[in-house]
Amino acid sequence: MNNTVPARICGPGFGYREEKIMRLSGSVYSRIMDMDTGLTIVTPNKLREGRYKVVYLLHGLCGNDRSWLDYSMLPAYAAKGDTVYVMPDAGRSFYSNMKYGFDYQRYVTEELPVICRNMFNISAAREDTGIMGCSMGGYGALRCALTHPDSYGFVGAFSSGPLFAKAGMDEIKKYGDLPDYAERFGLRLIKDFKAIYGDSLELTDDAEILDMLVKVKAENKLPRIYLTCGKDDTFMKEHELFTGALDKMDIPYEFDKLEGAHEFQCFNEALKRAIARFEGR
Repeated sequence: MNNTVPARICGPGFGYREEKIMRLSGSVYSRIMDMDTGLTIVTPNKLREGRYKVVYLLHGLCGNDRSWLDYSMLPAYAAKGDTVYVMPDAGRSFYSNMKYGFDYQRYVTEELPVICRNMFNISAAREDTGIMGCSMGGYGALRCALTHPDSYGFVGAFSSGPLFAKAGMDEIKKYGDLPDYAERFGLRLIKDFKAIYGDSLELTDDAEILDMLVKVKAENKLPRIYLTCGKDDTFMKEHELFTGALDKMDIPYEFDKLEGAHEFQCFNEALKRAIARFEGR
C-alpha cells in the first residue's frame, strides 16, 4: 500500500514543486489502557540528519484520530515543515484519567511519546514538542501540557471547552436533571462527565486550567500558549473571560479572534497559525 500523498507547493522556476507526506492510520496497543486504540500519523516524507519536531494533535468531542486528517489542510502544512503530527483517539474523555473508564491522559502524555519515539525519528526535547487541539482537544492540550510541563514547550488551544471546569460542573449539579438543560447540552455529555469525575462530579486537581497555570507559573515552567476562538463561536465569551484572567495573573499568551464559528473552517486557520508559531516560520 502506498501511504505517501503528493502536496503541490508553489516554488521557483516552473511554478510548483511536488513534495510528499506520509500518512499512517491504524491502531496501536496501549499497555496503560490494556487495549488497541486508534492512531494516525502525518509526517514529511523526506530524510533529515537531525530529529523531527513533533506535535500531538488532539481531536474534539465528536471526533477521532482521523479528524484532523479528514477535515483540515494538515497534509499541506506538514509537507512544508519538519514536524511529525501524532493524532491519538481519546473518545469523549476530555483527555482525563477517567474514574469509570480509561486513563487517556496517562496514555497521551506518558506512553504515546515513547511509542512514537521508538517508531519515528522525533525529538524528545521540550522545545521541539508541541501539543494542540480543538474544542475538547483544546482543553485537553492545555490540560496535558500543564500536567507535564517538562514535556511540552508549546500548546495551541483552539475554541477550547470547558476553560472553567468547576463552573461547568457546578452548573450540571444544579441544572443537569432538568429536561431543558439535558435537551440543550445533550444527556450524553452529562454522562461523559460522570464517567470522568464520578456521580458526584468532584473535579480532580488537574481539571481546572487556571489553577494549573498558577502552579506551573510558580515552577517557572510555562509553555508558550497560543489560543484562538471564532468570533461567532458560542465559546467566545468564555475565552474573553479566560484571557482576562490570564492578564490579571501576568501569564504570557497569544490570542487570535478568527472569522467563523465552532467549525473546522475556523480550526483549520487556527492550526495553520499555530504551526507557523511552533516552527518559527
